[in-house]
Amino acid sequence: MPYLFENYALDTERRELRRAGSLITVEPQVFDLLEYLIRNRERVVTKDDLIASVWSGRIVSESALSTRINALRVAIGDSGEEQRLIKTLPRRGIRFVGTVREDRTSQTATSTNTGAEQEKAALALPDKPSIAVLPFTDMDHDPEQEYFADGVAEEIITALSRCNWLFVIARNSSFTYRGRAVDIRQIGRELGVRYVLEGSVRRGGSRIRFISQLVDATTGAHIWADRFEGEMSDVFELQGRITESVVAVIEPNLQRAEIERLKRKPVSNLDAYDLMLRAQQLEYEFTEQSLAEAIQFVEQALVLDPNYAAAMALGANCYGERAFQGWTRDAGTETSNGLHLAARALEHGHDDSNVLWMVAHATLRLAMDRERAKELAYDSLELNPNSAIAMTIAGLTEAMSGNSSKAIELLRRAQRLSPRDPRGWLTASALSLAYLTDGQFEEAAASAKRAAMHNPRFEPPLQVLAAALVNLGQRDKTATVVQQLLKIEPQLSLSRLRSRLKFMEDRVWERFSNDLRLAGIPE
Repeated sequence: MPYLFENYALDTERRELRRAGSLITVEPQVFDLLEYLIRNRERVVTKDDLIASVWSGRIVSESALSTRINALRVAIGDSGEEQRLIKTLPRRGIRFVGTVREDRTSQTATSTNTGAEQEKAALALPDKPSIAVLPFTDMDHDPEQEYFADGVAEEIITALSRCNWLFVIARNSSFTYRGRAVDIRQIGRELGVRYVLEGSVRRGGSRIRFISQLVDATTGAHIWADRFEGEMSDVFELQGRITESVVAVIEPNLQRAEIERLKRKPVSNLDAYDLMLRAQQLEYEFTEQSLAEAIQFVEQALVLDPNYAAAMALGANCYGERAFQGWTRDAGTETSNGLHLAARALEHGHDDSNVLWMVAHATLRLAMDRERAKELAYDSLELNPNSAIAMTIAGLTEAMSGNSSKAIELLRRAQRLSPRDPRGWLTASALSLAYLTDGQFEEAAASAKRAAMHNPRFEPPLQVLAAALVNLGQRDKTATVVQQLLKIEPQLSLSRLRSRLKFMEDRVWERFSNDLRLAGIPE
């Protein structure tokens, strides 16, 4: 509905703010803030109200909130001194005090005139996750800054295009929305995408701040948002750092969003992609039963699409995880099935980064071939240098090879790129082994504890924790960890563990097994 105040018009349907007919560019959160204040203009709005409604309950600092309010005042020609339209009431909150008229006639006319056009312009969504990266808004209208913002957006588009499981709109199409205040849902319909990445750039002295957010274009809901800052002294280095950070965090967030979307879809209407997503969700749960069910969904997906490389790779990975945990019923058959899926996945998806890292992990666990797994992991990284999980598998193979410094470098970078990755426990576990091998026992224990906290069913971090505590001389804590290990796997022994760690380099195994022996793991 259009709201009119002074010579301004706020159109909530088109998400446009105009002054005397001229479009005013504002950040999405500033627009949401203005809309919320106007809708609730009969009362004082508290900080908690704003955080709950505009920021969806996320933690927001006082300075960030003040920055948005000041930006809003600038956009509508108000100021903190004058407070003509937005009044601050100390210790209570803020309120929109301007006179507002609701233009229902304009809304009806707009709906009538544009409804059919929008429906006609809507494109069908692709059969895989789809995303458009919009040109980032230059909040200072600085030509040099706009060049920087365009460079970041173009690099993100290029980097996302390396993800074979994504449908990415080309720059020439997404950049047609430059300077236009268009509702994200309309953009989604016109470009035929489910997700939109938007953002803004603002400069303060020699520093520049970049804010980006990922939005579900079908609902308008925010999936993820973050900000990045740096010095303008090296623009290209800063562009690269922002790009790798954004791309690395988008992948796992899109996967989670797709899984959440799947939960709302009837089971009777699942296609091969949906079945693969369901298998992925079960793989995240990481129990003996969930991995077995994940493999069943993979098999169903392959009935519908026999050449589905991603499903084959996921199935191989699940077989590998079951084998490593000692959860197999028929080890020979499951190993054969997993390696068969891995070989077929490589045949059909050798140019897919996600396929390569999953096959690398399966190759390590099932074929016990560390060098081949390392080669595949680095091939995956070459295709998608910003993949935190591919970096994790590469780091894991380096840790198993005894190359602790290289492993630590890769794994810490993976954590920095994707701090909230659903497979973060695997990264922390691999990092704990690298620290242990490097003799950094306190760091090894800390990383192992983080991994065990996020996935208490995964044995390796508990094994590393026991070994690290032995080296730290903490015998009582060591005994407690060993009890946890034997509760997960009562038959655990050094010989049984070695059969699952044949890919671990001999000198790494000798030291690791000696530490576990001292911890109390039986021969």
